[in-house]
Amino acid sequence: MAAVELIDITKRFGDAAVIKGVSMSIAKGEFVSLLGPSGCGKTTLLRMIAGLEQTTSGSIVIGGKDSTALPPEKRDIAMVFQSYALLPHLSVFDNVMFPLRMRSIGTRQEQARRVKDVLEMVQLSHLAARRPRELSGGQQQRVAVARAVVSRPQVLLLDEPLSNLDARLRESMQEELIQLHRQTGLTTIFVTHDQEEALSLSDRIILLNEGKIEQQGTPSELYGAPATRFSAAFMGSSNILDVNLETDGATCHARLSAEGALLLADGYGRDGAATITFRQEEVQLAPAGQTGCSARVETAIFLGSRVRYVVSVGAHHIRCLATDSKNFRAGDTVTVRVAPNRIRVLD
Repeated sequence: MAAVELIDITKRFGDAAVIKGVSMSIAKGEFVSLLGPSGCGKTTLLRMIAGLEQTTSGSIVIGGKDSTALPPEKRDIAMVFQSYALLPHLSVFDNVMFPLRMRSIGTRQEQARRVKDVLEMVQLSHLAARRPRELSGGQQQRVAVARAVVSRPQVLLLDEPLSNLDARLRESMQEELIQLHRQTGLTTIFVTHDQEEALSLSDRIILLNEGKIEQQGTPSELYGAPATRFSAAFMGSSNILDVNLETDGATCHARLSAEGALLLADGYGRDGAATITFRQEEVQLAPAGQTGCSARVETAIFLGSRVRYVVSVGAHHIRCLATDSKNFRAGDTVTVRVAPNRIRVLD
C-alpha cells in the first residue's frame, strides 16, 4: 500500500490552471523530491497533500484513506515550512512539544521523553531552554524538523527548508536530513528548486514543469538519461544542440559543422534534424589536429579543481568541465570529443 497517492489532481486559481492532472504514488519510507522551477506547482502540490489548499478535482489518499476533504490535523502529516514558523515566545523544548500538546499525544511524562529523544537526535539537547531568536538559522531549522517528527507522523513534508541557509550550512543540513531519514524511516516529500539538493537527498525525483510531471525516476536516471529538452536543461549543466543526423550503415554522425561531426552510439533509425544532449563533464578537449571536431576556445574559467571551457564548433557553443588543467586559452584551436554512448537524442 502506498503511503501517499495522488489521483488525477488538478488545481485552478480562477481561470489559471496551476496543477494539470497530476498522478503519483509514494511508497512507505520513500524520500521523494518534487523538483522544478518557480511557478511549476510543486509547493501547491505539497500544500494540497497537507490540506492547506483544496483540490479543484482529483483524490488524495494517505495511508490508504481518502484524505481529499480532511482538514490538516486529521491527515497524520507534519510539515516544515521555508520560514520554520517557530513560536518566538516558547523555548526550544516547548516548541518541539507543541504538536504533542495540541493533539493530546501521550501523558506529560511521555511527551517530555519524546521531546528529549528527538532533541538528542538533532543534537540540540544543550539548547532546549533557549528561545528561537537566540539560535542560528541552522539551529532553527533543526528545531523545526524536530517539531515535525516528534509526533511520528505518517508523512513528513518539507517545503524548501534549506533555502534560507548559506552554502556551507546547507551542505551540512543535507547530510543531517539524510541521517534523520535513515533513523526515522519517515515517508518524506521534499520540495526544492535546487537540482543538487534533489540529487543528493532523494530516492526518487519527480520533475515538474508548468503543472505537469515532466519526468520521474531515480537521481541517476534523471541526471544520466533526461527524456526531454526541459529535463536535460534543468537537471544539471547539459549541452543541448540542434543537429542533423547522418546515418551510413551502422554508423551515425551528428553534424555540427561542415567539417565536424560527433559519432553516436547508434543510428536511431533516422536521418535529419534532431536534438542531442551530453553533459559538460562528458566533453573531452585535446590539442588541435587529433580525431574529433575542430573547435575554438571562447572562454576559460578557473574553478579551483576544475576549468570550465566554452568552445565553438561552427555555430554551436559547447561547454566543457575539465577536471585536469589543459592550459588552453581563449583563441586556441582544440579538438572536441564525446564518447558515442554519452550522447543522447531527445524526444
